[in-house]
Amino acid sequence: MSTDLFCEIISGERPATLVSSDEVAISFLDTRPVFKGHVLVVPRVHVETLSDLGDVGPFFERVQAMARAVEEGLQAGGTFVAVNNRISQSVAHLHVHVVPRNKKDGLRGFFWPRTTYDSAEEAASYAGLIAKAL
Repeated sequence: MSTDLFCEIISGERPATLVSSDEVAISFLDTRPVFKGHVLVVPRVHVETLSDLGDVGPFFERVQAMARAVEEGLQAGGTFVAVNNRISQSVAHLHVHVVPRNKKDGLRGFFWPRTTYDSAEEAASYAGLIAKAL
């Protein structure tokens, strides 16, 4: 079994601000979000890349639901959904970024400026809004 950061979050060894969790995937807030409410959707099974994931359907149903929940829960105009395979993949465990977007939010191309939450309570409030919309 791998001991990457996401496997540690899945096993409960490392804390995360959870948004959703089931037998297929776990979703939590990125600790260095592009915009507040930036969620990572991670398969429970350890695979490094999208190519390594067997049946993608159940996992991407979770990604689709999360994109909808981020928009609804945060009243975002849309979402940016992205997967890095190896290059720019900071953790060698498949994960999908679901980033809330609004017109004129300043995001340009593939340059992803990062921000932080002011507190654990603020992070939890974003997670709660998104989870409520699931």
